[in-house]
Amino acid sequence: MEHLKGKTILITGASQGIGKITAHFLAKHGAKIMLFARSSDKLQKIVSDIKETGGTAEAFSGSVSNYEDLQKAVIKTTSIYGKIDVLINNAGIIDPIARLAESDIYAWSEVVDVNFKGVYHGLRAVLPDMLTKGQGTIINISSGAATSTLEGWSHYCSTKAAVLSLTRCIHKEYADQGIRIFGLSPGTVATEMQQIIKDSGINPVSQLDWSSHIPAEWVAKAIAYLLSEDAKDLAGDDFSLKNNEGRKRVGLPILS
Repeated sequence: MEHLKGKTILITGASQGIGKITAHFLAKHGAKIMLFARSSDKLQKIVSDIKETGGTAEAFSGSVSNYEDLQKAVIKTTSIYGKIDVLINNAGIIDPIARLAESDIYAWSEVVDVNFKGVYHGLRAVLPDMLTKGQGTIINISSGAATSTLEGWSHYCSTKAAVLSLTRCIHKEYADQGIRIFGLSPGTVATEMQQIIKDSGINPVSQLDWSSHIPAEWVAKAIAYLLSEDAKDLAGDDFSLKNNEGRKRVGLPILS
């Protein structure tokens, strides 16, 4: 994990789940973290916990659906740490789960604002500085829903498919200018989102036993791997932890 030391990393959706665990993991290995999410209280608790264990972290509260919030977070990050090496576009929501004809129009649109436009806002906020430096890494948290469909998940599947297209577009536009971008499709992860899915009772994913979901720590390890030189051949597309090839590369337990 030597490659993480001194890296400045901005993580969206950092107040819980994958974002929170990843912040702790990367900080433990020497990265300087800027946490971004809507809940200021939760963020400050995570910052305190990281600092208590000797790590480096700061926070900025805001919504990824608001470009100005992310722009201000980038400005704060560079003012404190002097740079941004990595953006982890992790913020995402799936609630409320419903079949399309029963969906709430405004809630459906909010998922688009967070899951898709939020990723665009993050990309737009960090890319100019990264391009000026001639280097930068971006990881978009993806999903198998990007390439498959599930009942009740029209909002989630559509936005994850759009994010996959963004990942591929950025790679085509800026790979030759030092920008490395990856999608990370972890499979089902034991976080708060899985409880929302289970409570919906819609589609087979809601019927999975909790033991079927991988721990968020595995996702953090996969993110750390994608930030290494060993992963450079994976840039420009989604990398999956749902198969043994992906798990072996990260050093995770393989599927039986």
